Amino acid sequence: MANHWWEIQILGEPVLEDLIFWRLESFGCKGTYSEVKGNASLVCAYLPQEQAQLLDLAALALWLRQDALAMGYSLPAVQWTLIDEEDWASSWKQYWNPQEIGDRFLVNPAWLPIPENTDRLVLRLDPGVAFGTGAHPTTQLCLEALEMRLGYGASTDIAIADVGCGSGILSIGAILLGARQVYAVDTDPLAVRSAHSNRRLNQVRSDVLKIETGSVERLLEMSQGPVDGILCNILAEVIIDLTPQLDAIAKPTTWGILSGILLEQAKPVADTLEQHGWIVATLWRRQDWCCFNIRRS
Repeated sequence: MANHWWEIQILGEPVLEDLIFWRLESFGCKGTYSEVKGNASLVCAYLPQEQAQLLDLAALALWLRQDALAMGYSLPAVQWTLIDEEDWASSWKQYWNPQEIGDRFLVNPAWLPIPENTDRLVLRLDPGVAFGTGAHPTTQLCLEALEMRLGYGASTDIAIADVGCGSGILSIGAILLGARQVYAVDTDPLAVRSAHSNRRLNQVRSDVLKIETGSVERLLEMSQGPVDGILCNILAEVIIDLTPQLDAIAKPTTWGILSGILLEQAKPVADTLEQHGWIVATLWRRQDWCCFNIRRS
């Protein structure tokens, strides 16, 4: 019997796109993408049928409309359809093309040939049902921050922890930039499976990139001590909850790259970090999202 997915479509003003993406990710949607429809933006996302009932989807539509109303914009149109897994697997891929990120990365969909004559680091990716295609501003910010941290003559003899690894895009990016060891965890078994698949796709050895189900506690068991860098591209609320636990995997010289944070959430996240011995060294912004580069105080 085929698995079924909810295909959720939201048609609204382009200025609402980032907020819609955030709301969909919070709801647990996978494989999101957007396209221009005249003067509007069409955002599509997918969710396994068993994760949401009709009342849940109605509540999501209400939240999306309340978000628009609170910001003074016209209400988006929201609809959903139940589709087979085979339809989901192919429907969103047609909108995703190779994408240059920063000065060095080229994120290339696994089902497309690698462009010829590129001098970029090619990161092949099939995100499956996990977050992280390189299309979202938070992922782009993290990859660019990694490039600044590990590139341009910096030492790469380091171990990195990726908390909430999703598709594994940041972990693989760190390896391509020369990181010696990456430990990656995610609480979603489907994300862990996707990250393993992408590790193999990029021919990264399993002893160099170790991926397991879990969170910070599991990371500590995997690394058996502190790491040099921490990656965390999830949601602001989760980062706030996880911050007290980061001490267990940090040393005085440990740095971090954190994203998934809306600008309006930046202050409570920064306050929590400072309360637990971290300094926000720089804050990078793209659209309504920001990325923290942090270090120990």
